[in-house]
Amino acid sequence: DGQKFIESLKKYTFNLIILDLMLPGVNGLEICKYLRFEDKSKRIPIIMVTAKDGEADRVIGLELGADDYVVKPFSVRELMARVKAVLRRTDRTDEQTEQNTIEYKDLLIDSSTFKVKIRGEEIELTPTEFRLLTILVNKPGRVYDRDTLLDKLWGMEKIVIDRTIDVHIVKLRKKLGDYGSFIKSIRGIGYKFEG
Repeated sequence: DGQKFIESLKKYTFNLIILDLMLPGVNGLEICKYLRFEDKSKRIPIIMVTAKDGEADRVIGLELGADDYVVKPFSVRELMARVKAVLRRTDRTDEQTEQNTIEYKDLLIDSSTFKVKIRGEEIELTPTEFRLLTILVNKPGRVYDRDTLLDKLWGMEKIVIDRTIDVHIVKLRKKLGDYGSFIKSIRGIGYKFEG
């Protein structure tokens, strides 16, 4: 229901919206326009889902601000792949606007000099460990699955297995001392930074 969804925006925050065009009340195109106009929602990625497969329909949807357009019928696997792709693109855009210095309690990460300090004392990290720590600390509390971390660290450049992340996490925790416990394992998924 379009109207109920608009009301829910006041109560909840969303990482991504899958939006059907044929909704009762307010239709999907109107909702998309509304989302792109409001400050709170204009940066939330939107995937439009619809039975309308004409080129004109797709163009309208994308011009109104949808990040992707999926035509019914579709498989759950295809939709999940598109969700992951849109979230990766969104994360990269966010990273371009990130600041050079990140502070978390007594932890300081300076991307301009590639230095990490805890309580003023410099910690020696490899480039991969530095990038991994920066990703995690930049969004405390956010859970990153292994595939997302692999993609952010290496993209398509290297063929690596997801357990490679686990090895880097173990080394990073050891080097960070008591701050290493802030890197939390989320069983069966990946990691987050919180403490």
